[in-house]
Amino acid sequence: MPIALRTDFDAVAVRSAARKSKDGAQARRLLALAAIYEGSSRTEAARLGSVTVQIVRDWVVKFNASGPEGLIDRKAPGKPPLLNATHRAALVEAIERGPIPAAHGVVRWRIVDLAQMLWDDFSVSVSKPTLSRELRALGYRKLSARPKHHAQDPEAIEAFKKGALPPSWTRSKPDSRVAHR
Repeated sequence: MPIALRTDFDAVAVRSAARKSKDGAQARRLLALAAIYEGSSRTEAARLGSVTVQIVRDWVVKFNASGPEGLIDRKAPGKPPLLNATHRAALVEAIERGPIPAAHGVVRWRIVDLAQMLWDDFSVSVSKPTLSRELRALGYRKLSARPKHHAQDPEAIEAFKKGALPPSWTRSKPDSRVAHR
């Protein structure tokens, strides 16, 4: 036995809602339900809506629960985030405090170190790309100091800063052998 439609609507009200709808899929669904209100079979309504009878049944259930608004496609909620506010607060605290070399075994935080800390403290497994994205959302950027070469010459650096090097672009001297027209 098919599920009965709501009694507070009729074919005229459903067609009116379909006419006012800005969503094409919702209007199509409402028109299929209006055909059922007018006495058409569920199979005929499925043919009008270009779907199967099972989908028409799903539309009826949604329509009965929420009215015409129940037939609007909604964005799927998606997967919930891995890290909650407690995890994020622990990350911020650890980053602001910085690592203790004797305790943590590192002199600066790496993403893998922070992921390991989350696993140790909360048993939450987070991939490096996900943790990087979370850190960027918290306002942190992955920065590292530029390494200094052990044999760097401080005098050469000062000479470079003062501009002791010849300019890279110079105007060439006119060639007397070329005839100008």
